[in-house]
Amino acid sequence: MKKLSVGNSISILVLIIFFVLTIVLEQFIAPTDRMNMLLVCLRQGSIFALLAVAMNLLNGFTGLFSLGHAGFMLIGATTYALFSMPLAERSIVFTWFSDSYVIRISFPEVLGNLLGGPGMIIGMLISIILAGLVTAAFAFLVGLPVLRMRSDYLAIATLGFAEIIRAIIMWQGLGPVTNAGNPLRSFTRTADLNVTIGGQTFGLITFTLAFLSAVCIFIIFLLVTSSYGRAFKAIREDEIAAEAMGINLFKHKQLSFCISSFFVGVGGALLAIFMGTVAPLQFRAAMTYEFLLIVVLGGIGSITGSIVGAMLFVFASMWWLRGLDSGTFLGLDRITIFGVNLGERVFVSGFRMVVFSVIIMCIVLFFRRGLCGDKELPYYVNKLRELIARKSKPKPEAGGADA
Repeated sequence: MKKLSVGNSISILVLIIFFVLTIVLEQFIAPTDRMNMLLVCLRQGSIFALLAVAMNLLNGFTGLFSLGHAGFMLIGATTYALFSMPLAERSIVFTWFSDSYVIRISFPEVLGNLLGGPGMIIGMLISIILAGLVTAAFAFLVGLPVLRMRSDYLAIATLGFAEIIRAIIMWQGLGPVTNAGNPLRSFTRTADLNVTIGGQTFGLITFTLAFLSAVCIFIIFLLVTSSYGRAFKAIREDEIAAEAMGINLFKHKQLSFCISSFFVGVGGALLAIFMGTVAPLQFRAAMTYEFLLIVVLGGIGSITGSIVGAMLFVFASMWWLRGLDSGTFLGLDRITIFGVNLGERVFVSGFRMVVFSVIIMCIVLFFRRGLCGDKELPYYVNKLRELIARKSKPKPEAGGADA
């Protein structure tokens, strides 16, 4: 059995500490507490980290510039909502199609009635996996024509297919299946992830979303470090050389595209759990650009970088800089301008995004390859150990025997 390196061991320890902290913090921070925003950012950051890593698998490790992220997320979110919605709620949700809706099964409800609480959890997991599989199936069909393109043409084609997917889901003809663009709600969501033991409720929302995201990211890490991952990297570096080495280009591109889309679908399902509602208008092309920004900020070709970039993006845009719009920030009053009438003050909303844009530009200027480049957490742990060892090494005394 291969022995774990010190860097990998410390990385696993950091992950365990993170999970323990999510459980502990959720028991002491009430939903009405100001610090509850910390839990909200951790939930959204964990989901965004999975979605960014899934995009990095395709764009960073395989070198395929795809912009179909939002469309595949919509498929995953819609599939999860449809197969986890209680039957009693469907006639209310499908208001315009109450007599003709097609999908009449809810895995959490069916298994929950059979097995109780554990059955609901199993049903939720089945719905999440099904969301990934349906997304991967769509990606396979989309990949047949578009993966024969390269570079900008591939990006434009996948972006177009993402918009087509959104238009199809909003089509009235598919109303009995997709609710024709009307919001889907009342499915299994974050409020159902709490556990009640002995009359006392324990919050596990943050832990559950973070743990499921971490499991998916770990699977992607195993794939990247396998022979398939090396084939993906070979395609990224030089397609002609990779083909000369016997790598089937289209097969491996299709494999990378489908696997990435599977985890995007899973991320879309987790995002649906987090948001509580699913509507096609939430999944516009701008959402794809956000994840592309996260990948570039963290480092193209780095799983650790995608995680760091996702957390930085969520915390900065959703929490740390929000005071610039709604109050004070670091002792400074909210930015204001003067209106047309003398003495009338008009508050500038959205100033936090201006500051956030400046921060992003600074990161891009000073970290050309992203915050982590193409390195992973064990690399930085080993570098830190080497630095500490050099600092603690005693200096030779002056005037010794060899002087």
